[in-house]
Amino acid sequence: MKILLVAGGDPTYWPAFAGFDKIIGIDRGNLFLLRRGIVPDLAIGDFDSLNASEKKEVFSQVAEVLTSPAEKDDTDTQLALLTAFERFPKAQVTLIGATGGRLDHLLANLWLGVELRFQPFSTQIRIADKGNSVDYLMPGSHQIVKEAQMSYLAFCCLTPVKQLTLKNVKYELSAIDFLQPTSLASNEFLTGEAEVSFSEGIIAVIQSRDV
Repeated sequence: MKILLVAGGDPTYWPAFAGFDKIIGIDRGNLFLLRRGIVPDLAIGDFDSLNASEKKEVFSQVAEVLTSPAEKDDTDTQLALLTAFERFPKAQVTLIGATGGRLDHLLANLWLGVELRFQPFSTQIRIADKGNSVDYLMPGSHQIVKEAQMSYLAFCCLTPVKQLTLKNVKYELSAIDFLQPTSLASNEFLTGEAEVSFSEGIIAVIQSRDV
């Protein structure tokens, strides 16, 4: 099962997408979808970013709408992610419309994979836009496959990380500890796959290109 979550960020940053089994619109993301001829399977949010006519446009076309109060502990994106995994716990979830706007929203979205309730699903979550992809790694050994057209590779330690080893990349590491969150940016693949291993922590792997 592949699920696409569409947040309310600027759609000019969206990547091309196809082949999803379910599409969930988040707040204003629903309006952006509808105006591109795509009807989401579920609309979720407090919809405080929409005026009355825009709300009517969304509510009249989407079969299922879950509304939340504007003042709440969770963001609309957190609620959408929670709903997706409650309904489809084995799904691969891609989040778009989550970059290119407010910095506080970007950081909140980046740290989704660190939240305790989402950690069991963190390796099933991807954040993407037209120039970047973000995947989460938990402790262990991993093979990272280079994506077409992506030029750069970064390892963002979202927590303290122990024994980080990087191989088959331009800047290799051997069993290095990082005591605070750190972004190891502007690395590159040497071959089609990079090798990553670490014993503790959570890492976001970012592949990117200039756009």
